[in-house]
Amino acid sequence: MSHPTDLRYTNDHEWLRAEGGKATVGITHFAVEQLGDITLIELPAVGAAVTKGTRFGTVESVKSVSDLYAPISGTVVAVNGALKDRPELVNEGPYADGWMITIEPTNAGEVEELLTAAAYGELLASQA
Repeated sequence: MSHPTDLRYTNDHEWLRAEGGKATVGITHFAVEQLGDITLIELPAVGAAVTKGTRFGTVESVKSVSDLYAPISGTVVAVNGALKDRPELVNEGPYADGWMITIEPTNAGEVEELLTAAAYGELLASQA
């Protein structure tokens, strides 16, 4: 399985795309496969503060409920409102229309601490 090389990843299977001083966050294709059909997503409001490594929301699927963890610290500046009515967008395109939140980082250096696509691939191989 290939992973978009322009993204950074967490051990908890979230991805982050840093662009223009902001960071968009979602869950990886691997996470989607593990969850199955997603039925509900709870996300923070715009303006909420998130802290690296702490819970910022939940994803419910036909199989389970899973917490979402912030890959970096900052302020939520956008939320994908389409997921409220169409959570299946995450199943259909986790790296595109299935994005979840956009964060304005408080410490841009945290992005560099995340896994590269190659390192994330190694993580998945070690968990297989």
